[in-house]
Amino acid sequence: MTLTALPPLALYIHFPWCEKKCPYCDFNSHQVKDGVQGFDEERYIKALITDLETELPRIWGRQVHSIFIGGGTPSLLSPTGMNDLLSAIRARVNLEPGAEITMEANPGSVEADKFAAFAKSGINRVSLGIQSFQDEQLKALGRIHNGEEAKQAIAIAVENFKSVNIDLMYGLPNQSLAAAKADIETALSFKTPHLSLYNLTLEPNTYFANFPPKLPSEDEIDAIFEQNLELLTAAGYKRYEVSAYAKKDQECKHNLNYWRFGDYIGIGAGAHGKISFPDKVTRQVRERHPETYMQAMESKGNALIESRDVSAKDLPFEFMLNTLRLTDGVETKTFSERTGLPLHVISKGLEEASKKGLLDDNPTALKATDLGLRYLNNLQEMFLE
Repeated sequence: MTLTALPPLALYIHFPWCEKKCPYCDFNSHQVKDGVQGFDEERYIKALITDLETELPRIWGRQVHSIFIGGGTPSLLSPTGMNDLLSAIRARVNLEPGAEITMEANPGSVEADKFAAFAKSGINRVSLGIQSFQDEQLKALGRIHNGEEAKQAIAIAVENFKSVNIDLMYGLPNQSLAAAKADIETALSFKTPHLSLYNLTLEPNTYFANFPPKLPSEDEIDAIFEQNLELLTAAGYKRYEVSAYAKKDQECKHNLNYWRFGDYIGIGAGAHGKISFPDKVTRQVRERHPETYMQAMESKGNALIESRDVSAKDLPFEFMLNTLRLTDGVETKTFSERTGLPLHVISKGLEEASKKGLLDDNPTALKATDLGLRYLNNLQEMFLE
């Protein structure tokens, strides 16, 4: 395999603490003890900076196009801590001027003064984990905020940041069409440029997996989805990825880079990274538990538990797993540009998917049909070796 050009590069930073672990969450998040002071902020930021420094030789000379601080609940960081972290990053990497810098936040951690300080430190996009505006649903989901606090958080975010995303869930316990519609209409009233809609699923190793709530039937969930899509389309949002909707030119640049099989440095507890070289594509995984991660960074200067070259037989599936999530897909030539492999290595999968009506017939694009997006898992599996 040979890459003729390296893809765009992003930076992901994982903040692994939250105020309360939600029963549906399978992310690497750990509930803080003794309130928000239950973690050593200074120690963790120092570990993050060391982690980034170990990556610099692998990305030397490349520009970083976006930063995403995810979690957990990164908005639990102090304004001083956030400013120190972003200042340290700017001093070490070639960050694109005006780069998109996103922070995830939960309504329970939103304070007006704090958000204003985050904006001054360089955060220009916020993704709010609202999930629902209805108190009964929020309680069922184990959220620490109520509907009114959710609305207040959005108002504060819109006032302080250039771009705001609202995360909502549907297919919630006993959710009706009318209740789902009310959530969407409330979200639309804030006119944020981006919305993410996730179907609640019962993930392994979560509380809900062991004690499942009563969820709507598949037919009811399909009806909610179709209603959501109709409401969002009428309001001027385009569905550009399976779960993402944006106004014109307001797509999340960082996530688009993932879905187009771009590169990203991943630092922090449990973070994953993907870096391409002219002759290989590599992946890394770091220690998952925050304490183990910090100890590893302090004692040996890295916290890697896995570092590997992606094999030529795995690259096609990894590429298609990401790019087929995009409603417009990607240009066909992107496959060879990002994997270094000829297109014919996936010809069998392309032919099978096209015959079943899951893949668009346009030869210049790798793009799922509406049916393909509906049965995305089936489509993606066709490219497994």
